[in-house]
Amino acid sequence: MSGGKAAARRDPAGEAYLAGLALVSPVFADLGFRTCREADCDLAPRQGLVRADSRGLLHSHPRRRAHPAEWAWAVSHALLHLGFGHLPATVEHLEQPDRFLVAARCAVVNRFLVTFAGALVPPEVPTGYPGGDEEDIAARWRRDGVPAAFRACGTAGDSPDQVLVPWPDRWTDPPDWPRAFAAALSRTVAEAVDAAGGRRAPGDGARREPTPWQRALDWFVASYPLLGGIAAGMRLIDDRALAAAHGIAVAAVDTSAGEIYVNPVRMLADEEWRFVLAHEMLHAALRHGDRRGMRDPYLFNVACDFVVNDWLVQMQVGDMPPGTLHDPALRGLSAEEVYDRIVGDRRRLRRLGTLRGRDAQDILGAPLTPPRDAVDLDEFYRRGLTQGLDLHRRRGRGLLPAGLVEEIAALSHPPLPWDAQLARWFDEFVPRPEPVRSYARPSRRQAATPDIPRAGRYLPPEEVPRCTFGVVLDTSCSMGRVLLGKALGAIASFAQARDVPAARLVHCDAAPHDAGYVPVTDLAGRVRVHGRGGTALQPGIDLLVRADDFPRTAPVLVITDGECEALRVPRTHAYLLPKGARLPFGPRGPVFSVR
Repeated sequence: MSGGKAAARRDPAGEAYLAGLALVSPVFADLGFRTCREADCDLAPRQGLVRADSRGLLHSHPRRRAHPAEWAWAVSHALLHLGFGHLPATVEHLEQPDRFLVAARCAVVNRFLVTFAGALVPPEVPTGYPGGDEEDIAARWRRDGVPAAFRACGTAGDSPDQVLVPWPDRWTDPPDWPRAFAAALSRTVAEAVDAAGGRRAPGDGARREPTPWQRALDWFVASYPLLGGIAAGMRLIDDRALAAAHGIAVAAVDTSAGEIYVNPVRMLADEEWRFVLAHEMLHAALRHGDRRGMRDPYLFNVACDFVVNDWLVQMQVGDMPPGTLHDPALRGLSAEEVYDRIVGDRRRLRRLGTLRGRDAQDILGAPLTPPRDAVDLDEFYRRGLTQGLDLHRRRGRGLLPAGLVEEIAALSHPPLPWDAQLARWFDEFVPRPEPVRSYARPSRRQAATPDIPRAGRYLPPEEVPRCTFGVVLDTSCSMGRVLLGKALGAIASFAQARDVPAARLVHCDAAPHDAGYVPVTDLAGRVRVHGRGGTALQPGIDLLVRADDFPRTAPVLVITDGECEALRVPRTHAYLLPKGARLPFGPRGPVFSVR
């Protein structure tokens, strides 16, 4: 069978598994569980369907074929082990339960599922459950033996479907599974009562009363001036389907759209929602997504979380939800310093989680909804925080962490625009032709006063070739004409202002095209762009630096959109990229973001 046909082959077992997950009652979604269906998972059951561990991870059989209703029952069964406190999350090593207690717990869970309206129970599940709690039932079965009908009533066949493992993270508090389950049940009951009383139609997401996250956002606007301006301009998205599709456990933020995405099935107190929203607003306002540079995106997100959460704890803004990253030992460090300190322990850090979830960034790189009207977000965030800081101080709202005040003060002095930075680069690395004066070339002013000899000003022939630079231009299909126009126009104007006569131009796509020396006046308007194929910039750089007529001291400008291979430029160089683009390697020269 060909590779294309094999890739298109259906997976009935996987489809039934996903359909079963979709049938699980939303009351269990608040537990924040994760699923594992890897073929090499050591905890996946050899028989049955699902095994749960105390970290909230459900290990499913990778190849078992079952009806979606059976998968829904098995997943619900495993999650109830968490909700009933059978699998407490703790850093301590706990002794595994014996077979009598395992069977008793499964019987109690099935007894609940039979009467729970949101569970789909397969017909082969035993009935006639004994009374009492699991401890009483286990004590009787230790004395009398486990009835045959209940010896394998779990979801892992004859083996235990519950595994106690220690909580792996020392920087986060273990979750309270019973508390989360109780909150989810309370929410479900409240919605059912509202629907029965006619205040809200069943399944209708529209609420007459504001949601807890909306109340938290309104509190910032009305009562917390530091973040009030930011909160007034942020947009809250509480779409359950959107949160599930993108794996948002609690919340995430997109800086470019000014949107905060919350998971509406996550039950938190109002004070906890204040902490969550303040956390996401500081991510956006301090532009953490743009500051990471070439650092690992997820680990830099974790570093920013440590810093922001400690600030909020010091300012006493709301209550920190369970499982949030916080380490007092990192207090007083910037996000970059925290990153340098934690980056060495990547295997441990990969098990940590942000407000979006484990191994996921809550600082998104793109909006999840259609774009709104364009605004200058740099100016909005900068003005919102600086004015909020002034108002916070005038009203005497209390002291703020020194690190937060320093970062807000830094926002008051925005960095130079890209064209000003490029001009400074030209001043430093592109030499200006130095004219000389000689009486062998009379000055034009001598014609007015022929009796007074005056030296003329001219450029020596050997001076002109020295004052040049090279341009390696990415002309692949992914490059935009706006970027090319802005970059070449700025380069031409700066070169012309410095009396640079010509620049060496090389076009690169699938192969390099040497355009030779081009007058700077023609660089922006009359340059014919070759190619528009794939991207291969290194041959063009090699062609330029090895050219006999290109000075060894001349710098090189590389104009690309970042979709290229790792480059080696053995001389002074810089990169021009569109805003938001990143190079897939660590550059040694400066990078200018063309806006």
